[in-house]
Amino acid sequence: MKVFAFAAALVLAPVSAKAADWTTAAPAAEGLSAAKLEAMSAAIKAGEFQKITSVLVARHGKLVFEAYYDQEGAEARRNTRSATKTVTAMLAGAAIARGALPSVDAPIKAYLKGRPPAANPDPRKDKVTVEDLLTMSSIAECDDDNSFSRGNEERMYLIEDWVGFYLDLPVRGFPDWSPRPEASPYGRAFSYCTAGVVTLGQVVQNAVGKPLPTFADEALFKPLGIEAPRWQMSPLGLAMGGGGLGLRGRDLLKLGQLYANGGQWNGKQVLPADFIKASVTPHANARENTDYGYLIWLQTFAGPDGAGHKAWVMSGSGGQKVAIVPDLDLVAVITTTNFGVRQPHAISEKLIAEHILAAVEK
Repeated sequence: MKVFAFAAALVLAPVSAKAADWTTAAPAAEGLSAAKLEAMSAAIKAGEFQKITSVLVARHGKLVFEAYYDQEGAEARRNTRSATKTVTAMLAGAAIARGALPSVDAPIKAYLKGRPPAANPDPRKDKVTVEDLLTMSSIAECDDDNSFSRGNEERMYLIEDWVGFYLDLPVRGFPDWSPRPEASPYGRAFSYCTAGVVTLGQVVQNAVGKPLPTFADEALFKPLGIEAPRWQMSPLGLAMGGGGLGLRGRDLLKLGQLYANGGQWNGKQVLPADFIKASVTPHANARENTDYGYLIWLQTFAGPDGAGHKAWVMSGSGGQKVAIVPDLDLVAVITTTNFGVRQPHAISEKLIAEHILAAVEK
């Protein structure tokens, strides 16, 4: 594993000449304590949060804090891990906006023609929709959190055809101790499934008639001024919509701000406002006190005054986070190399709650 030098200072880069880049401001100008953010930075440098590699904060649409704690710096395309899934949701929304997909209710089977017959045929599998994949609630027996699951993502990586892996899965069973969809909150039974998101990427690609990275550049990245994203690819050449996309910290912050702005960036509607609204509406209950929207986590962070702040969170293994906190008009990005570290998500969430949110003064 690469060893990083932990040294960083508060970075407030000048505003780019490109209209799509960030406007910067001093923390105090946007109601945050610079002293508390510097104390956070000191704690990160001291190793209190293991291996944090970057932290960026925007308030009221302005970049107020940007720091890097490794040798890679601002231009590094950082591995977003499963935060990539939210990008795939955005691309599904863009495909719907262009009429390539009629709606989230579209059955995926219509966009996966020409494939060999799937194993474990069942008419219920033919009815799986785009929304089923967006909400991690399809009928497939697929659970990345269960090493015994036939659909566990580690099994997918062992074969060539990742989409075929998902389509071949049997129908999920619901024993007495596992609530059926109709008995679950919002009428959906949540089961975290990377293979389903990979398949959604294929659906979007087939619907728009161009490679997923090409469509992403056209519909999402170029309007936001995001350049040279680094996609991971499947053995058959499909861009990995389920994880691993490489983006800069500022790019991730833009994606979060896009949600905070209801799909707008610099006054331009990049994604439909109604799709963003639907994306951050609870569709399934993922775990206690955490719901799930369209490939985005819906959770609550405690503030320093004890008040809860609802947040929409892009999340990836190791504790990668893009947290949008609408009531504070704040977006935060945390990237890490906390892989193999105990409870990495709790580490990043503590950083958000006890330092970033605690820095908000007005």
